[in-house]
Amino acid sequence: MTDADAVLRIADLRRACLMLLDAAESRFGPQIQLSQLSVDHYWNVDLRAAFAMVPRPELEIDCGQSSDDLAELSSLLQRDPEDVVSLWHDIAHVSGLLRLLAYLDLPDSGEVRGN
Repeated sequence: MTDADAVLRIADLRRACLMLLDAAESRFGPQIQLSQLSVDHYWNVDLRAAFAMVPRPELEIDCGQSSDDLAELSSLLQRDPEDVVSLWHDIAHVSGLLRLLAYLDLPDSGEVRGN
């Protein structure tokens, strides 16, 4: 793919997310009890540092928390549809939960599967 061909189509991303979430539900069940997992915190690289390819990314690492991501997801879903969505903030929390699903699928994660 050349740079000229590189176009992110939101519809394609939506379809891919649906496919992946369907696969996760098939693998883990319709819900995952976070309190049964041995993980909650994870390393996170600041968005600006990640995309600016800073020379010392280790200086830009902070800590994310799956339980906080879940609380933010719940808050997002309870908002009035007319409320302003903060894409950078809300997507970061959703991506934290998606990364948790990816972690749980690792062959050697040793985590409890869904309920």
